[in-house]
Order: sequence, then structure tokens, then C-alpha cells
Amino acid sequence: MIHERAQAVDADLARFLRDELGHAPDGGGGPWSVRGPVWLWQGSDGGPAKGSWYFLTVDGETAAAIRAAATNAAAWGSVYVEASIGSTTWRTSLFPSKAHGGWLLPLKAAVRKAEKIAEGSVIDAVLRLPT
Repeated sequence: MIHERAQAVDADLARFLRDELGHAPDGGGGPWSVRGPVWLWQGSDGGPAKGSWYFLTVDGETAAAIRAAATNAAAWGSVYVEASIGSTTWRTSLFPSKAHGGWLLPLKAAVRKAEKIAEGSVIDAVLRLPT
């Protein structure tokens, strides 16, 4: 289940204000808590690709809130975030995913090792937009 911090402004209004004013309203940068299983990117043949990445899917209301608050879009529509899992915090990008209905949080090897995360592990992550 996904847990969200109550937002002062609804996601559609925040998106409108960001587009019109060039910034998100105060309080729109998270934090957002996400819980879900870790999954391995599959290659075009349906098997794990060499050097495959592990991801956590961010969807639903949390994905909408991040989309509304994000003003720091990068390449391919990705969004810079600060992510925390357990005692590990790092900066990364969320990648948009139409197939998953939200964002993909990549979990690099150093994070997986530090937090003992494997494919199928159900994890809790906290995301916030960097200031």
C-alpha cells in the first residue's frame, strides 16, 4: 500500500500553478512514502538483460503528486529526487513509465547491498524533491 503525506494543495491545482507560475506551491516537494516489491528489468527476450537494473514502481496518487510538484525535469522526462531506504539516502532520478502508470525508482547496486535488497523484496522508500 502507498502512504502519502497530506498535501496542502490538490495535485491538479499544483500542476496548474506550476505550469502558470513556474513553480510548485509551498509544501509540494514531499516527502512521499512508497511501499512495494523490487523488480528486475527484463530484456527484449523476456529474460534479465546484461547489467539489468532493479526498480521500485511509484504509482497512484503519489505519482500524480510528484508529477504536479516536479519542476526539475531532466532528460527523457525524468525527475531528480532524493530517495531514502532504511539508513541509505542518495540522489537519483525517477523515470516516467506509461506501462507502470507512474515512475520508476532505480535501485543501484550500492543501495541494494547496503540495505540487503533482492528482487521481490518489499521495501519502503521515502522520496522528496531536492531543494
